[in-house]
Amino acid sequence: MNSWIELQGAVNARDLGGLPTKDGRTTRSGRIYRSDNLQGLTERDVSYLVGELKIRHVVDLRSHAEVALEGPGPLIRVAEVTHHNLSFFAEGGRHTDVEADSIDADKVLPWQERQLDEELRVTGFYFGYLRDRPDSVLGALRALSLDDGAAIVHCAAGKDRTGVVSALALEVAGVTREAIVADYTATGERMDRVLARLRASSTYRDDLDSRPADDHMPRAPYLEQFLGVLDDRFGGPQEWLRSHGWTQDDTAALRARLL
Repeated sequence: MNSWIELQGAVNARDLGGLPTKDGRTTRSGRIYRSDNLQGLTERDVSYLVGELKIRHVVDLRSHAEVALEGPGPLIRVAEVTHHNLSFFAEGGRHTDVEADSIDADKVLPWQERQLDEELRVTGFYFGYLRDRPDSVLGALRALSLDDGAAIVHCAAGKDRTGVVSALALEVAGVTREAIVADYTATGERMDRVLARLRASSTYRDDLDSRPADDHMPRAPYLEQFLGVLDDRFGGPQEWLRSHGWTQDDTAALRARLL
């Protein structure tokens, strides 16, 4: 059962607590949350997140272009909250969010031009996040591990980038694959509301309308393929993390947050 967080300014927020692990435990509630974009939060939402849920870290996976166009959101003005902007798109080259500080509404955003190269045609799009921005992947997981209050991770829809980070965090915690995939697909329950929010923004509207709404649904095979690639190529998600500098201390810190 998913622990939805009811907010006025976000529709895909939920707690990563209450999920079963392979050794018979469950993840702890009130530690790590996931969400769609947060720039529409109301004063009531902010008060609830900071005062009741004790959010102290926001892990924003949007590109710098998205942040420049949409804004960081009202939590940026809360002194107790630390923001970690960790773009999952490569920067400094073609098809990226380079020069985002001078972006205008007509600029093509990175995900709109990005083409599936030969590797991603085999691995699926999600592996590209890890291949292109391992620094941001590890940075996001380490930010979620910080123990001074709760953390919330988000992107735009709270589905793809947030789904990958959530899946990796849950893998480190030893959550069952079935539960990890179920958490990913739960976004489908609110996809209509997510798309309605994004279509209200010129940043996302044209890209969303270029494909049928059904194309945006999270489907179990997408995440299963991603995790399967890490199993086959690296011996599992945690082995991939270790190959990019993830340490035993990192694992202990994240598991302490979630277990």
